[in-house]
Amino acid sequence: MQSIIEINHLSYRYERDTVLENINMSIPDGSFLAIVGPNGSGKSTLLKLILGLLKPQKGEILLFGQNINKFKDWQKIGYVSQKANSFNSGFPATVFEVVASGLTKRLGLFTFFKKEHAKKVNEALDAVGMKRFSGRNIGELSGGQQQRVFIARALVSEPSLLILDEPTVGVDAENVQSFYQMLGELNKNRDITLLLVTHDIGTISDRVTHVACLNKHLHFHGETAEFEQLNADGLSKVYGHDVHLLTHHHEHGGVSK
Repeated sequence: MQSIIEINHLSYRYERDTVLENINMSIPDGSFLAIVGPNGSGKSTLLKLILGLLKPQKGEILLFGQNINKFKDWQKIGYVSQKANSFNSGFPATVFEVVASGLTKRLGLFTFFKKEHAKKVNEALDAVGMKRFSGRNIGELSGGQQQRVFIARALVSEPSLLILDEPTVGVDAENVQSFYQMLGELNKNRDITLLLVTHDIGTISDRVTHVACLNKHLHFHGETAEFEQLNADGLSKVYGHDVHLLTHHHEHGGVSK
């Protein structure tokens, strides 16, 4: 299977503090990867490096087979940050308008909005279960609903890779499961590679295809089934304290440790 992201011997430091050290990772096309790790483990720095916001100090990153220093086709990558937690509820835009703004990168700022563009917006909203809210003001929605709209905004330009940084910040606990279910369906039905930074280790374990455990070093990277077989000692080494993995198996409606 072709790798959509290839990371080789990547290291990064802020002044005297090394945040990432000798990271090697290959992310297959079509996969759904969850990156987990404690606070300060380098997850956000790794995302910034992949998004081109920081430049590698050692090692290399390849995006779609091309060195990131030469990569230009950024419309292939969608990104959703923790916006729902700090969004200005008074922002005067409808859900449809927010999602339509995601087409600017592909169409250009002054391109006339056509019927087929409206169709793309509605399809993106439908994919995240928000089409019936298209005429509502974005500020009227809950945090979880806003985050779905931001995902639709990223989807509307039809990226091959979607990166999400802790997308359940601001999402009510009872809606987290349906949120991850929606992401799993996007991965399967729209053939999008998903890269997700999260603290919800157990909650997402039966949705994702691969897991990476990061804490300055890459302590684990593999398929979800392998990750679920890690014992408490293995996880504790990553997190620096005792961790118990709680996994949810929705097919059977049960919860197991």
